Amino acid sequence: MSDIHELRIAVDLRDEVSETELAELSWHLGLGPRPERLSIVVDFPVVVVDDSGTPVVEDDPYPLLAGQGAASRVGGELCSTLVSRADLPRKGWSLTSRQEIHPDEFEKVGELLCWLATRADETHLLGNGAVGVGLLRFHETEVPDVLQVKARQVDWPA
Repeated sequence: MSDIHELRIAVDLRDEVSETELAELSWHLGLGPRPERLSIVVDFPVVVVDDSGTPVVEDDPYPLLAGQGAASRVGGELCSTLVSRADLPRKGWSLTSRQEIHPDEFEKVGELLCWLATRADETHLLGNGAVGVGLLRFHETEVPDVLQVKARQVDWPA
């Protein structure tokens, strides 16, 4: 049995996203190189065993939404895009991503989703004060749950 979920994100971002933030976001989406300094999701702790056999915590950054190609459990394709909305009435950026995600990754991906919510266009605001950022579906179910960010917390479905 697998705990894999399908994560679908579709967010329009306001045009105030900086070049530095766009570079890091592109890296998270698998669309560009890793920036020297991370500012959106900054800590990627991992426990490793050093040469003496002692567990130590190291920082090991990795892109959070960079899966590409055929999905192993949820079917279809894994992909991410980030395109400019410069020629549209609402300026900014449109981000779409479809990924496979394990609950162990919810915390890190949640940090990125919270950041996206703070820069999301007002069209993503929901009546309850939350920001709609996408959908999450357990791979064995048919109907996804809405993913919302409220008070800088992702409301991950149970």
